[in-house]
Amino acid sequence: MTDLASLNSHALSAIDAAATLDALEAVRIDLLGKQGSISALLKTLGQMSPEERQTTGAAINSLREAVTAAIGTKKAALETAALDARLATERQDMSLPAPEIATGSVHPVENNPKATKT
Repeated sequence: MTDLASLNSHALSAIDAAATLDALEAVRIDLLGKQGSISALLKTLGQMSPEERQTTGAAINSLREAVTAAIGTKKAALETAALDARLATERQDMSLPAPEIATGSVHPVENNPKATKT
């Protein structure tokens, strides 16, 4: 169980240290991916006795849920910060007239100069 507690503290500190969405995704893959730390713990459940499996499985699942929730919270915060930064740099003057959008096109007969000479 101390291994789970240390993994939990390591996971939460790694999630808090992620400064970008790419870094957060790398942390998610490292923890929850196919070769991740939590996935490796889940793979060891098959070798345990049924009594150990029940208690350890519940602890691992609660750890996985806590890590998933922390990643979701951090991802939402990073996306909000990225959107705020983008909106701060992209200013548009709403008092200016909108650019004219051309609709339609020239008819093919009018576009061909030889057809209009006859």
